[in-house]
Amino acid sequence: MESATGVAPHLNDAQTKAFGLHTGQPAVAADVLAAGGRLLDALRESGHALAQVDKPMAYLRPATRTLDIVYPVVPGPVLDIGKISLDGLKRMNASFVRRRLTVHEGQLYQPSSIEAARLDLASLGVFSNVTVRDASDKAVNGTMPLDFSFQEGKRHAIGAELGYSTDLGARVGAMWTHYNLLGNAERLRLTALITGLGGSAQQGLGYDVYADFFKPDFLESKQNLNARIEGLRQLFWSYRQTALLLRGGITRPLAKNWTGNFGLAAEQERIEQFDESRSYTILSAPLSGMYDNTGVGNPIEPATHGVRASINITPSLSLGSKGAGESFFAIMNATASTYVDLHKLGISPPGRSILAFRGTIGSIQGASTWDIPPDQRMYAGGSATVRGYRWQGVGPQYGNTKYAIGGTSLDAGTVEYRQRLFKSFGMAAFADAGQVGSSSMPFTGTLRVGAGGGVRYYTPIGPVRLDIAVPLNRAPRGDTWDLYIGLGETF
Repeated sequence: MESATGVAPHLNDAQTKAFGLHTGQPAVAADVLAAGGRLLDALRESGHALAQVDKPMAYLRPATRTLDIVYPVVPGPVLDIGKISLDGLKRMNASFVRRRLTVHEGQLYQPSSIEAARLDLASLGVFSNVTVRDASDKAVNGTMPLDFSFQEGKRHAIGAELGYSTDLGARVGAMWTHYNLLGNAERLRLTALITGLGGSAQQGLGYDVYADFFKPDFLESKQNLNARIEGLRQLFWSYRQTALLLRGGITRPLAKNWTGNFGLAAEQERIEQFDESRSYTILSAPLSGMYDNTGVGNPIEPATHGVRASINITPSLSLGSKGAGESFFAIMNATASTYVDLHKLGISPPGRSILAFRGTIGSIQGASTWDIPPDQRMYAGGSATVRGYRWQGVGPQYGNTKYAIGGTSLDAGTVEYRQRLFKSFGMAAFADAGQVGSSSMPFTGTLRVGAGGGVRYYTPIGPVRLDIAVPLNRAPRGDTWDLYIGLGETF
């Protein structure tokens, strides 16, 4: 059978396109019924909040073997958004929620905009449920009022952190989070970690204790304040550090998929390197821009397509004491990763076979290696750059020892193939390469290459990762292999 469709003449081009039926196409019941749903959505998106599209009526024409399809359509008036009510708020300040709302009274009624506003409020992390519905079954003075309903989540949460690699050893800790601290979706998180439980890059146990404060919509909408106070002790072969750090920054969207961050930081530290102990006071003003079009909001969840990139510039002033002089330098680095789903080549189902690429480049301008505090220099090795080499194991070494000097330039690259197997398992194979130089120009130094593979177990919160890597041109006194266990992909 074929269908001749009867469509109300007042539909605009967009609504007619959404309807999708046309005279002469096969009369498939599923297609005919779906057209009514699409038409209703298009009418409501055009402001017809009370639109009605009833079930179609079909009239058979045996002589021509066709059906006439008639859809009863009542568009109703075009309405704006009316009064917006907020229900269920207890500890959350209603004034903050109203300022956060991305829809407003007098705005054209559009379900897509209303749903976007609901999702934005849900993203604050203080509500266990956010719903929105039309607050009336008829127009109210040319508008449609809305009712947002909220269910506030628990204010406190306890978590744990656990990771292991043969170079950095075990990392064990706990965290406590207070949500909606002051009634405006602020978050306070306290974290305490013990680090360096074994590991070829470690000389002993260390700690990392910090408090993070997050305030959304700081001074203006979509502009967030982040602040941290941190105390740490790290006992690497490269240096032994005890430090107190203060950091604060503002993060805000710059354009579609672009985010910017500007901050200030102060650090007071004492570092022992090569049997010399020095104290430093470091003041810096980090500036960064991030691009992400992968569509993955959770950093633990692996991306299957798109690009992530960041560029960072950190002007720093080091005020040394006890043999360490004053120096000014700027740390610059950029990282980009991209993901290719082999489904696009017709090789596998969507999201099952992924090629991932990562590149990193960095330079420190304004001071030579020995004028820069050891923890501010550039290092490579480990899961963040070149697997198969221990943390800080790539780059200039102090004589014929395991002590890394660090450098003023860095470049590294990775190619990784990720294959999902069955429902909950996967595998990966990778090759990394990188180098650290004493010149401020990248692509200098000794290039080190590592390769390896691993397995994945996919959980609701992200994949558990186990990788093994070996160096292909091992550095003197370097590791012969390294094991990495963690949550989420390396990039």
